[in-house]
Amino acid sequence: MKQAIVARADIGMGEGKLAAQVAHAALSAYEDAGRSARNAWKGEGQKKVVLKATSEDELFELADVAEREGLPHAVVRDAGHTELDPGTVTALAVGPAEDDLVDRVTGDLSLY
Repeated sequence: MKQAIVARADIGMGEGKLAAQVAHAALSAYEDAGRSARNAWKGEGQKKVVLKATSEDELFELADVAEREGLPHAVVRDAGHTELDPGTVTALAVGPAEDDLVDRVTGDLSLY
């Protein structure tokens, strides 16, 4: 079991902003998962990986794949209180789910 969080590398988020957006995505996708997936993932150590996307379009394409695969996922839009304009799409989380299922969506991406 794992969760992949894909963050946009093209919008110049600072390290703190990036960390916050990854956390928002991780929690939101966790809440989208069923109880058995949440429990299994927690029991296995909550494995996560943070990956790079190069555009908003790429995030939405990945979210579409996750949706078609029936995987828990969440797209994060920033509130616009600090560095980014309101509504800026910053991150996508996929999972928690079985590793191979998450890899069907995010397996070709580079580490952040």
